[in-house]
Amino acid sequence: MKRTFYSNGKLLLTGEYLVLDGAKALALPTKFGQNLSVSSGKNQEIQWQSFDADGNIWFQETVLFSEIITPPEWQNESVKTTLLTILHQGYLVNPSFITQSEGYEITTELTFPRKWGLGTSSTLINNVAQWLQIDAFALLQNSFGGSGYDIACAQNDTPILYQLEQGKPVVEPVVFAPDFSEHLFFVYLNQKQSSKAAIAAYYNNKNAHLAQNSAVINKITQVVLDASTLSDFAKAIEKHEIVMSNILEMKTVKEALFPDFKGIIKSLGAWGGDFVLVISKENPKDYFANQGYTTIIPYAEMILI
Repeated sequence: MKRTFYSNGKLLLTGEYLVLDGAKALALPTKFGQNLSVSSGKNQEIQWQSFDADGNIWFQETVLFSEIITPPEWQNESVKTTLLTILHQGYLVNPSFITQSEGYEITTELTFPRKWGLGTSSTLINNVAQWLQIDAFALLQNSFGGSGYDIACAQNDTPILYQLEQGKPVVEPVVFAPDFSEHLFFVYLNQKQSSKAAIAAYYNNKNAHLAQNSAVINKITQVVLDASTLSDFAKAIEKHEIVMSNILEMKTVKEALFPDFKGIIKSLGAWGGDFVLVISKENPKDYFANQGYTTIIPYAEMILI
């Protein structure tokens, strides 16, 4: 019998980086996500296929049960090593999926292009956790690490406030369906850029003013959540960008790429790649298309509310 699991993708509206150290973040589950389907197999192995949103296979592999129990030492990171890391950590918590099975045929299907960065890994981790009936947050920590906001988005169908308290996730579903959402857009920056430099700058500077910076971001997050007008929302978002620019010692994305844009632009999650939020009274499609950025998604088409 085939079993299918689904998890939502994610976007982090406020609290990037600082959420790692307990700041309160506003996170948005997306209408895009990933399915995982599990059927019986044989030969003490998993026949694994992963499909992109266009229906093409982007990963196909035979994974031996023995590799899950004792992963081989790899010289280079690959999709298979990532998968084995997740499955091995799952095995350590619930070995019965290996010890009580002859094998599996597993397929995953993204409903968004993999390059978009909406959570290919986090949706996989949450789906595997659902399948194995184990804690997805623990599986994330034991395999990749991170704040866990992406796992919370995978599990919730409304926007959430997310915070780590003594290292434990606290998730609060909230109502965030702004009346001005027709002025909000998500633009893909055509690249997945490494955030190592920004993370390094964050960790180099966080200790001196961590409590102060977290308090400022927490306040901005609440203002963003409560904003009843586009003007109030835009001012809070712009302030958030300035605060994070100072912490990370990086230019804002608007300063770096779109200094002549008549509106507000905010990085989402790791600075330097994936999607940005655009606040504009006019539809900004022509502006960004002329700059070479053609993936422009209105708020209502992206976010679960």
